[in-house]
Amino acid sequence: MKPVPTPSKPPVTGKLRRHLRGLAHGIKPIVTIGKQGLGPAVVKQIDAALDSHELIKVQYGTDKAEKLKAAAEIERQLGALCAGTVGHMIILFRQNEDPEKRVVELPRALLR
Repeated sequence: MKPVPTPSKPPVTGKLRRHLRGLAHGIKPIVTIGKQGLGPAVVKQIDAALDSHELIKVQYGTDKAEKLKAAAEIERQLGALCAGTVGHMIILFRQNEDPEKRVVELPRALLR
């Protein structure tokens, strides 16, 4: 797993979250969290998906109230940013540390 916060992480602003939610609008969920909840295997799947895609949707299949707790736990364990939640979906972003492997380009205006 990745170390939690890194110095190269972009500053979190409302505009950045809005931009990421817009980018995530057209993508389908990559990981589904079912009745078993957020276990080590699911966290490992999310970590791998963030490494390759940077911006992903995770479907939380059971309780919407538990979804926020799961999002906070994923943020803590993986150093990801929860860009928002919609219905049963959690939108997660973690920028790749290697600039050559980055998939999502963030506009410079959002990085201030």
